[in-house]
Amino acid sequence: MSQRTFSIIKPDAVKKGHAGAILAEIEKAGFKIVSIKKVSISKAQAEGFYYVHSERPFFGELTEFMSSGPIFPMVLEKENAIADLRKLMGATDPAKAEEGTIRKQFAASIGENAIHGSDAEETAAFEIGYFFAGYELK
Repeated sequence: MSQRTFSIIKPDAVKKGHAGAILAEIEKAGFKIVSIKKVSISKAQAEGFYYVHSERPFFGELTEFMSSGPIFPMVLEKENAIADLRKLMGATDPAKAEEGTIRKQFAASIGENAIHGSDAEETAAFEIGYFFAGYELK
């Protein structure tokens, strides 16, 4: 059964010109791109998106970073989409990520790690709704 997940190509990867290569990796892994757009978000919008981390010490740095340049939020679909995307992304720390993963190839650090992906169905539902209206998800 098909599942949807949410992902963002982050500002560091966009700035370095890696968005196309990351999208190619995602498609090569069998994901269907249901919807994608290029947007810039404010710090307040980043704070709303990452509200679950508001008490964490890295919250300010994270929201500053995510509002620092254009991003590509997207909705992806395939069987086991959430788990498969997390495996494709690799460990948050690119130094610990497996060879061939997106973060191993394109991330510079734990903070600038190229890509975000939902970690659960509930998270995916919230994140998809945060960036996409229903009519954008046909």
